[in-house]
Amino acid sequence: MSDSTLAGQFFDAAIGLLQRVRDEEAGNVEAAGTLIADTVADGGRLFAFGAGHSSLAAQDLVYRAGSLALMNLLAVPGAVGVDVMPATLGSALERVDGLASAVLDSSPARSGDLLVIVSLSGRNSLPVEMAMHARDLGLKVIGVTSVAYASETKSRHSSGTYLKDHCDVVLDSKIAIGDAVLTLDTIPAPFASASTVVTSALLQAVMATAAGTLADRGIEPPLLRSGNVDGGHEWNGRVFEEYADRIFYWR
Repeated sequence: MSDSTLAGQFFDAAIGLLQRVRDEEAGNVEAAGTLIADTVADGGRLFAFGAGHSSLAAQDLVYRAGSLALMNLLAVPGAVGVDVMPATLGSALERVDGLASAVLDSSPARSGDLLVIVSLSGRNSLPVEMAMHARDLGLKVIGVTSVAYASETKSRHSSGTYLKDHCDVVLDSKIAIGDAVLTLDTIPAPFASASTVVTSALLQAVMATAAGTLADRGIEPPLLRSGNVDGGHEWNGRVFEEYADRIFYWR
């Protein structure tokens, strides 16, 4: 039975979206997890990128208990999160041509690696160019986006394309245009955004699939443990040492 409170309505909306992506994106989640497992098994490195609030889901994969130690954050100065002042500068940087290519060319990413790109709209120059240039460099690309934006908004990249057009695997978050899922007659704008909840869940499902796929192949997934459990730091230290050439946030 649905809860009539606004909090209950938000939970209902989020649960509904999670059920949709579970059922409708199962094949793409499997494909993305397999692609990550292939990259790990073949000696490749993993990177994640997101601009603005999309960076939250990307950061959730990096140096995280229960996640693969090989996932590195690909940061674009001023565009990761809302710590830049003014915060609107981050939004402006997402529309700058050439920035993504400069960041990738200066990064450790190389052919054979994999890049996860998170962008709710997938319409700005930064994620589109990031995907295009990554593939030019020989990286595999997993895009996490709301495909609906491609049919209801105009691309801001000179090619007229969207993130979804330049990925090896696309994960559709099913988030409606504008992100916020609730409305009320007495409030003039929609409110309560759901994209972070859904996108993070999608990516954790992908990571679970990748870990299981590696184990099925007889490869121990290079997972991190919580530093707040006994032995966690020692465990992680061993993983860092073993995969030191593929981890860039350590040392």
